[in-house]
Amino acid sequence: MAQAIKKTESASPSSMEQAFANIITGVGEDISREGLVDTPKRAAKAMQFLTRGYQQTVEEVVNGALFKSDASEMILVSDIELYSLCEHHMLPFIGKCHVAYIPNGKVIGLSKVARIVDIFARRLQIQENLTAQIAQSLMAITGAVGVGVIIEAKHMCMMMRGVEKQNSVMRSSSMLGSFRDNDKTRHEFLSLVNPR
Repeated sequence: MAQAIKKTESASPSSMEQAFANIITGVGEDISREGLVDTPKRAAKAMQFLTRGYQQTVEEVVNGALFKSDASEMILVSDIELYSLCEHHMLPFIGKCHVAYIPNGKVIGLSKVARIVDIFARRLQIQENLTAQIAQSLMAITGAVGVGVIIEAKHMCMMMRGVEKQNSVMRSSSMLGSFRDNDKTRHEFLSLVNPR
């Protein structure tokens, strides 16, 4: 858990620019071509933005936004947009995340749930680990009775290359506490996320 929320140092912008210049040259392009002259700099800046989760911790993002509450029923934040990069091919996967928890004397600021999703999505990831990291972090920071997380995403590494399947969607879940131990709680969560 501690490793999942640890802050890491980023590479210098100049070393990232050189790496992107090498990639562009490596694919057979002319790095001096007008449209590509500034591409290494732009690509490095974009990569720093797309992986900014490495420079954040859950504690910093939550910033004390935990509030005493008598609420004891499920709280669900659904359809949180997420964008990440798969750690195997560094291609995007894009989807939505549903996060629910049952409070235990404290609730977390609404926007903080989405920010926790972003911290972990903005790293090189596999969806299975991303799902677990979000759930474990929310459980640890709130002391909730239970947490449930479901992610549905489309992976460019399956769509643009490899098997090239355009309509496949990966669904992953992590159920902790009462979401794992109590069938009724899990069923309520699933029915709210996928109403039929």
